[in-house]
Amino acid sequence: MNPLFIIGGIVLLLLIYIWSLYNGLVSLKAQIEEAWSQIDVQLKRRADLIPNLVETVKGYAKHEKSIITAVTEAHKAMLSAKGMDSKAKASDALSGALSRLLAIAENYPNLKANENFVQLQKELSDTEDKVAYARQYYNNVVMDFNIKIRTFPNSLLASQLGFGEKEFFGATDEERKDVKVNFS
Repeated sequence: MNPLFIIGGIVLLLLIYIWSLYNGLVSLKAQIEEAWSQIDVQLKRRADLIPNLVETVKGYAKHEKSIITAVTEAHKAMLSAKGMDSKAKASDALSGALSRLLAIAENYPNLKANENFVQLQKELSDTEDKVAYARQYYNNVVMDFNIKIRTFPNSLLASQLGFGEKEFFGATDEERKDVKVNFS
């Protein structure tokens, strides 16, 4: 057998491997971007619900102004956030403020019975579930991507092809704390 054919075959196999690796990483990167856009869509949906929820609560809980203000400010921060990191931080702040706002409802039986409030609370809960699922999907795709670029021999080529590790969407220290509600 001619050594030139052997070398040519090895080079061809190497090129096919690099081509396959590159296309696989491009595909996973596109899935990460799509997963982030799903998170972004759900965060936008949640942000759209906030003004209605705040207005409904305002009518019943006039003396709870500080919490309503916190939700409003967190909502504004969410709308003005740019980029994945700032949107994630703004989303976390909004989640904390919303949990305090919804805890207030326990003190107002008329508010808890208000049809608009109940519907908004249901929609918000549904949206929170969708955000959680979107985050989970995002993290799964990031894990697949990171594993692919870390494993040998991919690790030798991934950075040279322009691919680096992606960060997971994780819980903040604030989210890990126990929620303490004090109505005194």
